Amino acid sequence: MLSQNGLKVGCNLEGSNQTEGVATMILNNCSLGGKVLKDALVIESDERYLRHTLKFFKPKYLVITNLYRDQMTRNGNPEHIYEIIKEAGLDDIHLILNADDPLSSLYGFNRKEVTYFGINECKISSKEFSGVYNDGYYCPNCKGRLSYSYYNFAHIGGFKCDICGHSRHTPDFAVTSADLANGKVKINDKYNLTISLRSFYFVYNVLAAFSACKLIGLDEKKIINTLNDYVLQNDRVQSFKIGEHEGMLLTSKHENSIAYNQSIDYIIKENKPCTVVVIVDQISRKYFTSETSWIWDINFEKLNSDCVKKVVLAGKYVHDLNSRFEYSSCDTKKITSFENLDDMMTFVKEKAEGDIYLVTCFTDRYKFINRI
Repeated sequence: MLSQNGLKVGCNLEGSNQTEGVATMILNNCSLGGKVLKDALVIESDERYLRHTLKFFKPKYLVITNLYRDQMTRNGNPEHIYEIIKEAGLDDIHLILNADDPLSSLYGFNRKEVTYFGINECKISSKEFSGVYNDGYYCPNCKGRLSYSYYNFAHIGGFKCDICGHSRHTPDFAVTSADLANGKVKINDKYNLTISLRSFYFVYNVLAAFSACKLIGLDEKKIINTLNDYVLQNDRVQSFKIGEHEGMLLTSKHENSIAYNQSIDYIIKENKPCTVVVIVDQISRKYFTSETSWIWDINFEKLNSDCVKKVVLAGKYVHDLNSRFEYSSCDTKKITSFENLDDMMTFVKEKAEGDIYLVTCFTDRYKFINRI
């Protein structure tokens, strides 16, 4: 969107989001004399490293999309990460916050320099909480009981605390209607968008980007045209084919149950006869803990759906997955397990029913894709 508006943009295409990666990206966009050669720098920061990066410069805008359980062996509770981000010193930065997340929206509590984005209650919102655990049970500000008028996913939705007053702000930029089945959303009852990935979290990402560019003052027609033409350029979501079966890779971050839940929700909402493959062959690219408690937080119960004909579990940690599924409501007749990935692949090629959905992590996805 920035580029389409004629700005020269620097960003880290490699995705390195710690201090070294940010420093390298800035240097790559500077002259030898240290002058930045771009009109705008777009920087993604690891949540734990923001406090270190912002010792050296202050961004004009900071977008915080959500804070929830992620790599808890490294990060601990999300409220711990909330406090770590505060150490970055956010006073002189215009914050762009997700109004629907009780934790990340708390950065704007009693603050003026803040803009909110969010998804209003729509036909695909839910009145009831659906998940294995509820991190929106208590108010992150006063620890009182939160009440919800609706949920979009997990604890993201229309929340309110009657004790301290922390509640969902009316968004400055809101998705006012959403038809995910057809990939159609409307922003502020004015802007119609067609999205390439029909999931709540992708809508939030698009809305966050839209909000930032509108706030900067970019031409709204160019913003909308860019978003309508936008197709995911990374390989987190890929299409493939095995024999007569169409397939889709849905990359889900290990040690992040909400990422997995979003992938599962996408599969169920597509409502096509399908085979779901779940691979856990390596826990993390960096933190070799073999810690699998996070799979108990994934809502695998949703795979007990009529559209899911078969579930294939595979990888080094397949026995951990088997234990988890024993406590789920999934029909055991649907489930087949393989520790050996070659055997898994043979089964998928010969026995899959309907479309194939692969739900796995950044590293393990290639162990499947490269075998096609």
